[in-house]
Amino acid sequence: MAAAPDWGDGTRVVRAGLPEPLKYEPTLPGPVFAAHFHLPGEPTGPYTYGRDENPTWTLLERAIGELEAPGDSTVETVVFASGMAAISSVLFSQLRAGDAVVLPTDGYQALPLVREQLEAYGIEVRTAPTGGDAQLSVLGGAKLLWLETPSNPGLDVCDIRRMVTAAHAAGALVAVDNTLATPLGQRPLVLGADFSVASDTKGMTGHGDILLGHVACRDADLAAGVRRWRKIVGAIPGPMEAWLAHRSLATLQLRADRQCANALALATALATRGDVTGLRYPGLPDDPSHEVAAGQMRRFGSVVSFVLADRERAERFLEELRLVDDATSFGGVRSTAERRGRWGGDAVPPGFIRFSVGAEDPDDLVADVLRALDAAAGRG
Repeated sequence: MAAAPDWGDGTRVVRAGLPEPLKYEPTLPGPVFAAHFHLPGEPTGPYTYGRDENPTWTLLERAIGELEAPGDSTVETVVFASGMAAISSVLFSQLRAGDAVVLPTDGYQALPLVREQLEAYGIEVRTAPTGGDAQLSVLGGAKLLWLETPSNPGLDVCDIRRMVTAAHAAGALVAVDNTLATPLGQRPLVLGADFSVASDTKGMTGHGDILLGHVACRDADLAAGVRRWRKIVGAIPGPMEAWLAHRSLATLQLRADRQCANALALATALATRGDVTGLRYPGLPDDPSHEVAAGQMRRFGSVVSFVLADRERAERFLEELRLVDDATSFGGVRSTAERRGRWGGDAVPPGFIRFSVGAEDPDDLVADVLRALDAAAGRG
């Protein structure tokens, strides 16, 4: 059943990508485990070899496309084994030696590794911060503008519409890493971007048990380049992971609404604390990014960031938490937090905390965090 463009988010996510109903068939077919398919005669048709296509991927890709740009049948989606595979597919399928790309200085910590590889291939890499649309200052002559908004982990926001207009006028493509927002929070393709990219390991699947990524775009030639890169490097998801991801999408709206509400409640509580500085959450009315975020985001995400006095205070805080796991990644139904500086690569203070808000009871979660802050400060 084709998705209706006026469906609400809850209806859309539970119906996304489902095949036409057939008597005695499951509503969501199980994963197809196949390295090859029956292929007599000429190799025509959708399924020939397991590295190229798989029926389980097809349904998931259709589902994600329906979320990225509802009602737009031109959207093509390509799923990958991880978010980094999805990111790499855009960069390495579109850029050649002599091209220039603009990356954010405050994006995902693996981007410096990507930069090293791009430069090794003779590609010029320019960088500027996300906030204030600063990447526009180094855009001239670039082939591709890479945005990450909200940025990870600092939660700065740039104006996607403005960035797209400027980039296209300058002859550049625009890719948006939409991992923090998910398509229910923000739709880069609707805002004019050429690529919407995400690590579906995070909020899209939401249970911390799948590695997955995707790229969505409207241009068939761009999609073909991304798909060709996937085939060449073999960065394909397993059918079980793809099926689990599709199953998880059905609860995306429920999870996102609860997690975003909890994140706002936590950020509001943290704003009253004298021992918390550098608090960022785009949903807070006084957040520096709120005005821009409110103009392009439908939900503000599940991640809150803040700074405690030093490394020792941050580590004591994390040890005192009872409902929150000290773990990396974000977007899961169980709250997690970490001292982000332990990894290196992020320009953050030693006491910087990235907090991924889950779906717990908000009163319990806020109480646990405030108690842990008191304990870390030697109070209570």
